Amino acid sequence: MELPTDAVEIPLLHSSSLRTTSTLQALGNIIVSVVGTGILGLPYAFRIAGWGAGSFGVALAGVATYYCMLLLVKCREKLTSQGRSNESRTFGDLGYICMGSKGRYLTEFLIFFAQCGGSVAYLVFIGQNLSSVFQGHGLAMSYYIFLIAVVEVVLSWIPSLAALAPFSIFADICNAIAMGIVVKEDIQKAIAGGISFDKRTAITSNMRGLPFAGGMAVFCFEGFGMTLALESSMKDKAAFPKVLAQAFVGITTVYVLFGFSGYMAYGDETRDIITLNLPNTWSTKAVQVGLCVGLVFTFPMMLHPINEIVEDKLKQSSLFEKIQDSNNVFSGKQLKVATYISRAIIVLGLAILASFVPGFGLFASLVGSTVCALISFVLPAIFHLRLMGSSLSFSQKVLDSFILISGLLFAIYGTYNSLVGI
Repeated sequence: MELPTDAVEIPLLHSSSLRTTSTLQALGNIIVSVVGTGILGLPYAFRIAGWGAGSFGVALAGVATYYCMLLLVKCREKLTSQGRSNESRTFGDLGYICMGSKGRYLTEFLIFFAQCGGSVAYLVFIGQNLSSVFQGHGLAMSYYIFLIAVVEVVLSWIPSLAALAPFSIFADICNAIAMGIVVKEDIQKAIAGGISFDKRTAITSNMRGLPFAGGMAVFCFEGFGMTLALESSMKDKAAFPKVLAQAFVGITTVYVLFGFSGYMAYGDETRDIITLNLPNTWSTKAVQVGLCVGLVFTFPMMLHPINEIVEDKLKQSSLFEKIQDSNNVFSGKQLKVATYISRAIIVLGLAILASFVPGFGLFASLVGSTVCALISFVLPAIFHLRLMGSSLSFSQKVLDSFILISGLLFAIYGTYNSLVGI
C-alpha cells in the first residue's frame, strides 16, 4: 500500500500538501499506489484456486475495486456541487458526513488496521526473503524482522519522507526484475516441454481455495485509501476516471499474466512468495536483497496513514494540549520526543505481530479478506447509497446493494477461511 510521492509529509513534523499533477504523473501515482508486494504472492493464489479461477478472481477484484473507487469520487463531486468540498478531503471525512462521528471512527479504524496489516505483510515478506538468501546461517525469520525493525524506527523519525520516494521506484524495478525472471523460467520450461495443462489445475475442488485467492487478489489492489488524494492531485479532474481505467486495465492484465505464468512454471511447488522459487544463483539473490532494501526504505510510507491517525488523536489528548499551551522552550522538544516514542512503539508492535505470522500468503489473504474488503467494497457502497440514494436509479441502487452485501459476506467467510488456514 505504497503512497504516491506527492503525499509523503508526516503529520506532526510537517504539514501535508499535494502538488498538482499531470495526467501522466497521475497515472504513475496510481500504479505506485496500487502495485505492491502482493503481486509476488499471486502465483501461489493461482496454485490454491487454479489458473482459471485465479484469473477470474483477479479480474473481478480489479473491476469491483475500480467501480468502488469511482463511487468515492462521485460522492465527493456531489458534496463539491453543494459547496462542501473542504469537508470531503479524506476517506474519514466521507465517513463523518454519511454516518456522523461513528462513521469517521469506523473508517479510520479500518484504514488503521488495513495499513497495519500491510505493514506486517511487508515485514514478513522481508523476513522470509532474507531468511532464504542467508539460509546457511540458520537464523529464524523473526531475527531478520527485528533487525529490520530497528532500522525502521530510525527511518520513521525522518521529518519528511520525500527523500525516500526514489526507493519506492527502486522497489518497483526489483519487482519487475523478479517478475521477468519468473516469466523467463516459464518460457524456458515451455520450450523444453516441461509444462502441461493436464498437470495444472484450472478450478480447484477445494472450496477454501477460492476465498483464499479472492483475499489475495483484493490485497493486491492496494492503496484504496488514497483514492481521493489521487483525484485531488490531478490538474484535469474530469480525466481521472479514464486515467484510473487505463491504470487498472494494465495492472489487472499484468496480475493475471504473472499469476498464470508463475503457477505454470512451478505448479504444486509454487511458494507463497514466488521469489523463494527462483534458482539459487547470485543474480536471483541480488534481486531478493534489492527487493528487501527497496521495501525497507518504502516501509515508512506504509506507516504514514497510521502515524497520521495516531498523532491526530495524540494532538487531541489532554497531555499534548498542556504541552502546546505551555510557552516554555522545551514544549516543542517534548512534542517531538513524544512523536518519536509513539512511532517507535508502532514499529516495534508491528514487528512483534509479524514474528508470529506463519507465512506471507496466508496473512495477505487474511488482510485482503477482512479490512481491505470492507474498505474497498462495503464502505464505498454505503457512502454512495447514503449521499446519493434519492438521485440513483433502481439499477444503481441494486448494484450498490449487491456490492455491499457481497462485500460483507466475502469478509465474513474469507476471514473465517483464512483463520482456519492459519
